[in-house]
Amino acid sequence: MQHTQQIRHLYRAISLSIALTLIESSAQAFELYADDDTHVTGNFLAVYGLFNSRKNYDGTTGGSTWREGFIKYGLSIDQRFGALGSVYGTANLVSSGTWGDGDASGVTTGSERTTKFDEAFAGWRSGELFPALGKEGVDLSFGRQVIMLGDGFIINDDGPNLGKGVDDGKFNRGGAYYIAARHAFDQTAVLRLGGKDGVHGSVMWIKSDNRAQANTEMAAGTLDYTAAPGTVGLTYIHGISVDDRYANDLQKQRAGMNIYSLRGAGNAGIENAHFSFEYAWQDKDAGPEKAWYTEGGYTFAALPWSPDLTYRYSRYSKNWDAMFSGFNRGYGTWVQGEVAGNYSGPFNTNTEVQHVALKVKPLDSVTVGALFFDYKTLSKGGMLNLDGRELDLYAEWAVNEHLIVTPLLGLYKPNKDESNGGNQVGGNGTNLYSQVTVAVPF
Repeated sequence: MQHTQQIRHLYRAISLSIALTLIESSAQAFELYADDDTHVTGNFLAVYGLFNSRKNYDGTTGGSTWREGFIKYGLSIDQRFGALGSVYGTANLVSSGTWGDGDASGVTTGSERTTKFDEAFAGWRSGELFPALGKEGVDLSFGRQVIMLGDGFIINDDGPNLGKGVDDGKFNRGGAYYIAARHAFDQTAVLRLGGKDGVHGSVMWIKSDNRAQANTEMAAGTLDYTAAPGTVGLTYIHGISVDDRYANDLQKQRAGMNIYSLRGAGNAGIENAHFSFEYAWQDKDAGPEKAWYTEGGYTFAALPWSPDLTYRYSRYSKNWDAMFSGFNRGYGTWVQGEVAGNYSGPFNTNTEVQHVALKVKPLDSVTVGALFFDYKTLSKGGMLNLDGRELDLYAEWAVNEHLIVTPLLGLYKPNKDESNGGNQVGGNGTNLYSQVTVAVPF
């Protein structure tokens, strides 16, 4: 792989993580001990996936067939001390691997195997110690933990999980690129004030040990107001340092960069509706960059299968740094397209994306969905032309509370291929992509 391809892969490596959806939607802990003040739980989550792409995006011919998996296991403790609040902590190990050809973007080779800590953090919550701040109005934590600001548009987690396919393995984090086995930032100190309603906010220090993110160090703060119609909020991020040994040109500008954003999410008082937006700008040495999105949707609850229809428009300026954006509340956020968002690009920079999503629930345990994306490259001079379209069809089947099966089929059609300004190998015909992921949470 050429050096320019390596740098491009580093920047674009923002993998989809089906595991985060499972963490949000499924029980993944089993009780080991409990009394009125003490709770000790065991954590376990296993995810395994089978993947096939008829086309590659790393300069190699043919397609790729590969497998990914991880097991996450550990303990969580919560100890209450009456009026003095409670202390809590979690320690989870993750064992991960990739087998077969490696993924279609070439960041894994199929030979990755690693066991490392992901989360390892502790904290204190105030309970009702400070009534003016509300219940749990002070929450102080530190250690290895997942940090998400707002909707994850700028910071969702430290999720890129590269393998040995980039720069002779210099950026290897253990593989499991698509299912993104690891999410926690290496070092954090977080103070949250005000609970979850009314005025609330946070200040934090975050340090990544992910070489794909150039070991970025930053400070951040949020200020939010939450009421029944939704939440509006402000985010501020200041870049402190990066490791130049691993940084690409955009990442090198993170040191000293300031990021500001205005965001909102909720139903605006309309039953069954959902809206969100964010407008963000980066103030850096090379000049300002901007990104924004607006989204609206509606669930037709009175119709059979309760169809939910969503439209979103997003735009990222030419040299926008996608930072730590990642998957959080469902397919398409913020990995936009299973092929484009994971392997081909665009990768939340120099592009505008129109997105339509439809999902239905034919059974309580089954969700079926369709995702459409239209990509337009903003500046084509000296850069890849990643114009194209993608259609993804998927189903989520919760067989029981400890088994979830998710098949997905993707059809991706770029306007260009590697011979005339794009990066799909073997022509610009439609790529047929397929996968099945199986998750076992406890």
